[in-house]
Amino acid sequence: MRRAVALIVSALLPLSVPFTTSTAAGALKLGIYSSAGTHTCAGFPASLDHEEVDARTWADWGVDYLKYDNCHNENRPALDRYRAMGEALRKTGRDIVYSLCEWGQNRPWEGLGREVGGHLWRTTGDISDNWTSVMGILDQQVGLERYAGPDGWNDPDMLEVGNGGMTDAEYRAHFALWSVLNAPLIAGNDVRSMDDATRRILLNRDLLAVNQDWSGTQGRKVRDDGDHEVRAKPMSDGSVAVVLLNRGASSAAIGATAAELGLPAGRSYRVKDLWSKEQHASSGMIRGGVPSHGAVTYRVWPGGAAKLAPLTSFTLAGPELVEAARPFAVTAGLVNDGTSPLIAARVQLQVPDGWVLDGPSVRETPFVRPGGSFTATWTVTARPITSAVAVKLTAAAGYRTTAGAQSRWSEIAPPLVTAPPEGAHSVSGLGVHASSSVRIYLGTACSAFSAQVGVDDEKDGRGSVMFRVLGDGRELAVTPVLRGGAAAVPVQADVTGVRMLDLQVADGGDGNDSDHADWASATITC
Repeated sequence: MRRAVALIVSALLPLSVPFTTSTAAGALKLGIYSSAGTHTCAGFPASLDHEEVDARTWADWGVDYLKYDNCHNENRPALDRYRAMGEALRKTGRDIVYSLCEWGQNRPWEGLGREVGGHLWRTTGDISDNWTSVMGILDQQVGLERYAGPDGWNDPDMLEVGNGGMTDAEYRAHFALWSVLNAPLIAGNDVRSMDDATRRILLNRDLLAVNQDWSGTQGRKVRDDGDHEVRAKPMSDGSVAVVLLNRGASSAAIGATAAELGLPAGRSYRVKDLWSKEQHASSGMIRGGVPSHGAVTYRVWPGGAAKLAPLTSFTLAGPELVEAARPFAVTAGLVNDGTSPLIAARVQLQVPDGWVLDGPSVRETPFVRPGGSFTATWTVTARPITSAVAVKLTAAAGYRTTAGAQSRWSEIAPPLVTAPPEGAHSVSGLGVHASSSVRIYLGTACSAFSAQVGVDDEKDGRGSVMFRVLGDGRELAVTPVLRGGAAAVPVQADVTGVRMLDLQVADGGDGNDSDHADWASATITC
């Protein structure tokens, strides 16, 4: 008897999954979803002890891809459950991609994945459509690159590009990082209603080519300077794909030497920006001006750069936030990493109407030598707040090169804040998914924070989290690990003198499935 199963359509972008054969551009493949348990995570019938009949049914339907989850698994060994389905799929004689989704609990990259016939294996819990989730999953991929290869791929979960929870800059970084990781690029958005920005990200052929190129290793982390990271993937033609990642709150110049990236020694390198498609010459430092929560993505070849304009980076840096009527400093930096000079460089700062600069908005220098830089700093005073306003400061740089005129720009958008007025202020209604952080500006005007915290009671109380209250980076209060179904507990903290309050929720140590947490009755007294 054929059984009811959950059906999905997987949108596999052109050539965007490393283990598929070439198909017509834009083709959709039919995917199926089930679980190595009695029920799926949504409570529908699943495939435990019914592997062969389900596999035959899917093969008859022409299914190309199986995502096999881990819910309601009766606490039976993962090896037995996932092997049974792998054998059943092979018996059908149909080439079905087998995607193991056991949340990385049994470290499937070390052997279980390939042993049971899997073509890819999830390395973490579920991804969410927010920057914190993407960065948390990225961190868990470090060191896994040696386990990936043809017919066996690390899977950091599907793409969230276009789902609305992140900025376009964050989505570009997400897509570039997953491409360099050789991750399966499965679109998690509604492909029927993509906007132009989403389409440009998902159909970036240069990054799809990076993802599809198999040169012997997936991308790895080559530098980590706190909020600034460099990830690189060697390509089969001798080039290197590079992602310069900025997790911080301000734009920054981030880079690595050609030697750090594994490129051979040479006098020059050809650098292609995989978003703008511009090409430049570098003398050996591969650097870019990277926006907050963004990434610059290059492909770098040794040599072949004689007639190209010099590689430059341009950044505008300022405070994390702006306090009304108080002066603050912003600095623009133009760096020449090329093989020829920048001539008649000109930098201009633009601020919102009514704001005050301490001098002329334009700064100039006759030239910037290769390996040199030009820096301009302004003191800016924000006008007092009269209503909610969007703050944006923009800097533009222009200069001439042997290859013609060039221009760059950078911007920052710090929030414009004021301290809360006297009294008690409710910040209740904060429902989050671990890991998360909510930041609140207090401006040293408040004295106490209190809340009732707990975990949503769902999936038999599977969720587990820990709550932390931080003031200016210092821990003020922390809970033990709380689990779904348990009563809410009180949290209190003295916030006297605190300028910035952070409300954090961390995973309880067993994966983030069902880690839905609540800050209830949260109140700040000022």
